[in-house]
Amino acid sequence: MKIGVYLYGLATVTFGILDLIWGQFERSHQPIQSLVEHIPGRQFLAYIAAGWMIAAGLAILWRRSARIGAAASAIIYSIFVVCWLLRFYNAIHAGGWRPEIVFGFLFSISQAVFLVAPAVILYVSTDNLVPEERTAAAARWMLGLPPIFFGLAHLMGIRFFATLVPQWLPFGTAWVALTGIAFLLAGIAISLRKLDVLAARLLALMLLVFEFLVEIPPVFVRLHSQETWGAAVWNVAAIGALWIFAEFVVSRRQADSRKAGYAEHRAIARPIESLVSGS
Repeated sequence: MKIGVYLYGLATVTFGILDLIWGQFERSHQPIQSLVEHIPGRQFLAYIAAGWMIAAGLAILWRRSARIGAAASAIIYSIFVVCWLLRFYNAIHAGGWRPEIVFGFLFSISQAVFLVAPAVILYVSTDNLVPEERTAAAARWMLGLPPIFFGLAHLMGIRFFATLVPQWLPFGTAWVALTGIAFLLAGIAISLRKLDVLAARLLALMLLVFEFLVEIPPVFVRLHSQETWGAAVWNVAAIGALWIFAEFVVSRRQADSRKAGYAEHRAIARPIESLVSGS
């Protein structure tokens, strides 16, 4: 999982650095303002979160502290999930169950949930006391459902997402539709355990292409926009999350295969051993 761990850990550190530089939470992915918009000391809370994320991201990068870093990352990203849920509740209460509100918040909540899953996987892989099967299943759904919502959002908001396609690339709406379908298929494959490793790797490759075509260029245009930086960093974290998941699934299946092979070997060896001992 080294590649994925490095990407995820460094992205978490970078999120913290962005909060530290701007002295506030990155609104697109850290909606703490839904809780503390009018509470004094919000900047101080941003500095605390920044230090937390920097420490958690660095801890993940070292094997001895990876378990602590994974737990700390899961906690901070889960807090952001809760904040999105609260904002979603407030928005529904104020504006009703309008499709644009529902799908807009589902998209944002899914982005937050997506970054909790790799922390859960890393924690499970470094702690033998945690029930791996159930936790791995939870992580699978946390990584499988968000791409489905991403895909639906792209297909329902083709005109909006088409504005994000580089102008030199023709047929913008067609690329958005293709992206939406790719998200949907990848999410379904991961959730249903059908070609899940291939789906995760292909989705990571697609996000890597987006990083260079869609996310990085605006950074140079809007250097002082924390949200623009945050979008590029989230994309890197998502690539790391998918890579961690793919390698985790592969390692588990290899371990299961070795156990099955050993059990088969013992089953064959026992009759032979009994014959030898009897003779």
